[in-house]
Amino acid sequence: MKKIKRNLIIAAVVIILLGLYYYIALPAVNIHSTEFWIFLGVLVLLAAALFVKKKKLSRYELKESKGLKVIMGIFAAVVIVYLAGALLSSPIVNAKKYQQLMTVETGEFTTDIEELSFDQIPLLDRESATLLGNREMGSMVDMVSQFEVDDLYSQINYQDRPVRVSPLKYASIIKWLTNSGEGIPAYIKIDMATQDTELVKLDEGMKYTASDHFNRNIYRHLRFRYPTYIFNDLSFEVDEEGTPYWICPVKKFNIGLFGGVTIGRVVLCNAITGETTDYAIEDAPQWIDRAYSADLLVELYDYHGTLQHGFLNSVFGQKDCLVTTDGYNYLAIDDDVWVYTGVTSITGDQSNVGFVLMNQRTMETRFYEVEGATEQSAMDSAEGQVQNLHYTATFPLLLNISGEPTYFIALKDDAGLVKMYAMVNVQKYQIVATGDTVSACEEQYTTLMYENGIKEVEEDTREILTAEGKITKIAQGVVDGNSHYYIMLDGSDGIFDVSVVDYIDVIRYDVGDAVTIEYKEGEETNTVLSMNRV
Repeated sequence: MKKIKRNLIIAAVVIILLGLYYYIALPAVNIHSTEFWIFLGVLVLLAAALFVKKKKLSRYELKESKGLKVIMGIFAAVVIVYLAGALLSSPIVNAKKYQQLMTVETGEFTTDIEELSFDQIPLLDRESATLLGNREMGSMVDMVSQFEVDDLYSQINYQDRPVRVSPLKYASIIKWLTNSGEGIPAYIKIDMATQDTELVKLDEGMKYTASDHFNRNIYRHLRFRYPTYIFNDLSFEVDEEGTPYWICPVKKFNIGLFGGVTIGRVVLCNAITGETTDYAIEDAPQWIDRAYSADLLVELYDYHGTLQHGFLNSVFGQKDCLVTTDGYNYLAIDDDVWVYTGVTSITGDQSNVGFVLMNQRTMETRFYEVEGATEQSAMDSAEGQVQNLHYTATFPLLLNISGEPTYFIALKDDAGLVKMYAMVNVQKYQIVATGDTVSACEEQYTTLMYENGIKEVEEDTREILTAEGKITKIAQGVVDGNSHYYIMLDGSDGIFDVSVVDYIDVIRYDVGDAVTIEYKEGEETNTVLSMNRV
């Protein structure tokens, strides 16, 4: 009876220990998971230890025990299957399959990437967004003692605006104990173009986050609902109504046991209620922006660029091998977020052969053959323009400026604050413009393109027209530091723009004077070429 009781106690302890391991480590019950095979190996070794203890085998009997040999044979089989699976899933024997994981199309730069208005250009990088978020949080006296800002800062499109969002998190486990009933009350939202920072307060707090504990921890919550799913990096997003969600991509293994990872499904988890919805990747809602992480997309493109002629060529000969450059940024195109990075030779020279855009929702990938400077070279050029100020360049954003691929770079001081902006021509990176504002930078950049023959002044083909009548209104204004008079004539709805620099006699005219004007039509005002009294 005592023996049975002891065995029951041992079995209970083993089950409890295994349960604790599962509760803490959260391995997926899936043959594609490395953690699952480790868990299986530990389980077999534990069975071997219990067998030895139960049989009370001496040191000499261990080698002769048939039962122990069977158990250790199972352990060896687990190890062999794992190692063989790892080898047979690797690019070493599956180079062609890895190379074809990502389909890459050739894009047209000026067609695919439209010129953005200045109020839509993301001016902040992640570090600057973090500074703004922490500053906003510091101003909230009622919350700052209980919560901190999480360092996620996911970049998304929200109501056609480029923004970064990040939830708050409990400042400590004690703060979790005192606040978990209400949940996390807000998240930070930062407009990347205007730098407006807002602490968005929720009607009901978020109860499923990475800083929660026990069953409300988002990773544990997902594991218990989807025990077989192997999740990729989770991201925090909000839908068009501002409701916070966790976007939870599920890995798909396309090559052997462990290789060829893409995304097969996406689970959406409401951060407030914990409700989840499971989608196939092709059916995921369009408002989500990040199913594929930037790192995964870069890895897939590197496979595509380096394995065209097999694995050995990627290591030794390296013929036609292309890789992404160090670093990436994000572009908002058609309500999706695309990862941008340059493409260069694997030998690491100082020039790009082009660049690539990769959709974080669909994995759609476009390559643009535009030879030019690497991002690091552009950053060095921008820093060189303001070397006396010791500003640091951020990783560039690729923009279309007047049809020219252009690196847009924020320049930050030692405190991490954006002080100036720079534009560097991708193909001729010696053309560098800087300015305290985006518009001033763009104006200088346009001037440099004219001076260097990249951009030519378009011939004015508008017809010269004539108008005659009495002046009914006259007003003065200043444009780019030059005085202009704006005139209206009776019998005409047009506004005639007279530059004082070009026609000084305009200051002699007044309401009631009859004049004849030669002009060219414009969208808002007509440009006056000559003006005479009747």
